[in-house]
Amino acid sequence: MILLWGLAADPPLASVRAALSRIGTPVVFLDQQAVLRCELELAVDGALCGALKIPRKAIDLASISAVYVRPYDVRQVQALEGKRSGDPAFDRALRFEDALNCWLEMTPALVINRPSAMSSNNSKPYQIELIRAAGFDVPDTLVTTDASAVRAFWEKNGTVIYKSISGIRSIVTRLRAEHRERLPDVSHCPTQFQQYIDGTDIRIHVVGDEIFGCEILSDADDYRYPAREGAGMQVRSYSVPDDLAGRCRRLAAALELPVTGIDLRRTAAGRIYCFEANPSPGFSFYEEATGQQIGEAIARLLVNAARAEP
Repeated sequence: MILLWGLAADPPLASVRAALSRIGTPVVFLDQQAVLRCELELAVDGALCGALKIPRKAIDLASISAVYVRPYDVRQVQALEGKRSGDPAFDRALRFEDALNCWLEMTPALVINRPSAMSSNNSKPYQIELIRAAGFDVPDTLVTTDASAVRAFWEKNGTVIYKSISGIRSIVTRLRAEHRERLPDVSHCPTQFQQYIDGTDIRIHVVGDEIFGCEILSDADDYRYPAREGAGMQVRSYSVPDDLAGRCRRLAAALELPVTGIDLRRTAAGRIYCFEANPSPGFSFYEEATGQQIGEAIARLLVNAARAEP
């Protein structure tokens, strides 16, 4: 049996769910909106065992052989709107999700992706060192709260961008002259600065052994938000060279991510830089733009794991 966890309206989860429906494989959908009506019982009796109780159904955890997780922050779940720590409903939801995450770490089932593996993205500086260790070129990077260090880094690299160091989405922005007077603000929050790499953005999705490449044409510093800079954006399929595909597979394996979205940039000279590996990629954006069947590939990975169970 395959378990899906998240919100029904989430486009990537909806894509995988629809693909599994077409295949006709048994699926249990754990809806975050119903979190207050769900229970999880865990026990260790020589082996991990327990039950997941959702509205109108109880599932033996041992029957689950593959899981696809796309949970949102509980504060974004409508059923918990306006509730915060200290509220009984909110704290109950947190306890349930903590228990579920514990099971995801320990279950022998295929998990796309385990919380521990996804955590590398919670620190961009840490992850970029893992990317470098996997053999990718990475931009010159500075994380600091020192404005003078930023000025020296800026002078050294000429053109610099900055972004959050956490896994929370932030907009990549280029440092410009008008930012100079605001540089002392970094003393309040560690900020990541990087050498600007001029070139063409590439997003590669690794799904098991399958590779899906996209090329993004845009003049924006962050192609996800082209309208902020009055720029355009075009996404098209990209034929990934064998050597690059192999490096991406190795990086995904090193990060223990069966599914990941890898962000790269190719310079005019053909040099490839890697920026980060997204452990829960919103692949539906690229899927819709190119017709690539990424959701189908994730569904196949889940189904193959289920069929491999004795």
